[in-house]
Amino acid sequence: MPTAHDVDELIRRMYEAPPDSFVAARAAAVAQAREAGDRAATKRLAALRKPTVAAWVVNLLALRRPDLIDELVELSTALRDAQRGLDGAQLRQLSAQRRQVVSALVAQARELASGASVGGKLPLAEVEATLTAALAEPDIAAQVRTGRLVRAVSYAGFGEVPRPRLRLVTDEVDADAADDEGAADDEGADVAAEAAPDGTVSDIRIRAAEQRRRREFQERHRALARELSAAQAAESRADQQLERAESAERDAGHTVEDLDAELAELERRRAEAQADVARRKSARRDAEREAAAARRRVGDAQAALEDLEAHDPG
Repeated sequence: MPTAHDVDELIRRMYEAPPDSFVAARAAAVAQAREAGDRAATKRLAALRKPTVAAWVVNLLALRRPDLIDELVELSTALRDAQRGLDGAQLRQLSAQRRQVVSALVAQARELASGASVGGKLPLAEVEATLTAALAEPDIAAQVRTGRLVRAVSYAGFGEVPRPRLRLVTDEVDADAADDEGAADDEGADVAAEAAPDGTVSDIRIRAAEQRRRREFQERHRALARELSAAQAAESRADQQLERAESAERDAGHTVEDLDAELAELERRRAEAQADVARRKSARRDAEREAAAARRRVGDAQAALEDLEAHDPG
């Protein structure tokens, strides 16, 4: 009976091999475990799910280059620790470093997967999204480390959740304060214009116009920021809906794969049962022939005995 370590190694080989061979390998492993009478291994192997091509590429990286995944996790920890209190320059520097690390990992993953027949172009964008998510989320990094991903994952942002609030230019409170300040400036400018000598009225009017343009710019900026926020929220909802639809599609595909595997197993058992029926039918016919021959021998012996008794000289 295979040990738990043997089963682990078998599972590792299944997730390391191209996805096209997964279903057949799983069916063979389940049949072997069932034949060995290992119910725990049978149940464990039957529960495995076929990975997508993107998940398989990430699994290759985790299984063959675990040192790179360890470096990814270490960088992830450092980035989360450093995120609090970042200024714009530090954030840009860390973002550039993150992109470099992910790009290097994607290149390594591409190299590991090169030469394998996966029925099309490698989905490196999904690989990159998964590694970026692993860089941002410890739970996703832990899943990547197992080398048993079944689908690619993505992450909407970077950092801990909830993340520290970062201001790009200004926020609503600052903008409103700027409006109040601008209104006060306009009012002061009008009063000053009324009280100032004629020679300074033009300068005051120019400054007031500049302040109005600044307020208009700020109002437009806030409107665009709100529009961007709404668009990003809509995009996030659409991405989540797409992910749910893809997940449902994959689950349905897994169900079909499992049913195919079960059907193949039933077909095998049916063929064995038909062969057994044929053997038993042949055995029954042999027994019928032997029985008929035995009855003939009995009849011959009985007839001979009666003939002998009929000619008994006594």
